[in-house]
Amino acid sequence: MKKINQWIVVVGTVVSFASPAWVISLTSPAWSATRSFSDYTCQTGIVYKTVNGEALDMALIYPTVKKYEKAPFVVFIHGGGWSKGSKTGVFSPPQGAALKTLTDNGIACATIEYRFTRPGISTAYDCVVDCKDAVRFLIKHADEYGLDPTRITTWGGSAGGHLCLMTALAPNDRFLGDLELQGLVPKFCGVVSCFPATTFLVPEIYNQSNFKNPGKWMSFLGGPREENDELAALLSPTEHLRADSPPVLLIHGDKDQVLSYDNSTYMRDLGKKIGAEVELITVTNGLHSFIGDITPSMSEINQATADFMIKNLTTH
Repeated sequence: MKKINQWIVVVGTVVSFASPAWVISLTSPAWSATRSFSDYTCQTGIVYKTVNGEALDMALIYPTVKKYEKAPFVVFIHGGGWSKGSKTGVFSPPQGAALKTLTDNGIACATIEYRFTRPGISTAYDCVVDCKDAVRFLIKHADEYGLDPTRITTWGGSAGGHLCLMTALAPNDRFLGDLELQGLVPKFCGVVSCFPATTFLVPEIYNQSNFKNPGKWMSFLGGPREENDELAALLSPTEHLRADSPPVLLIHGDKDQVLSYDNSTYMRDLGKKIGAEVELITVTNGLHSFIGDITPSMSEINQATADFMIKNLTTH
């Protein structure tokens, strides 16, 4: 396993943020699961688009330290099998420590909602479109929210790990959504993807995962796998990896039975072959979501996650 590099970030001046009506403390009852993050302020209920009457929103978590005139930012995409989950997942133990390190170093974080897969209504393609639209929205309103639209990374795990890869790597024009956002083309500085699906074209890989169940394809692709080769390719992050893609950090447990470890070794090996910057941290004994007696530790994983994003947000 590659040794996790440690490096020092000089922290700037602490500032206090104003508290207009739209800013709430994460210690309020609505955010009771996040009491340990009492130094955060955030803006919630930011609707970035409405689809078929469904308002899709995000929360923007502000830095606790003012280091930049316009804050670099991370877009966190939650997991849940593409069919459930919540933007509040960013505050759970596997992410919380990394989030604190980011905000303590002047970096903002937007955590977003997206449409879930529903047979006959929406597929994983729609999930990707929504995630891309969320980033486009933030670029469009960057000045309003005090964000730097040129310094963006994506971050997520499981289904969110797949979606953060797709958001950063897949061509903008293949996933157009809201008409008011279509002209905006984000540029990304990096991706941190934990225990993701990376390809739907290699049976030896996807048959080791939840996709061995034929029913999983019905919601994900909207039909059987064998009838949807083109869409399966379009939704495979490895099909969009290029030599000039933004740097990618994969973190995956070698005992994962939900989305197999081979997803990440496959993408790492492809990166080596084509000259793309893809790093893999192997979590020894790690099940999905890093459950188990693992090496590196959860605290080391969080540190590596934050270090990677800080480095790429501040040097690109």
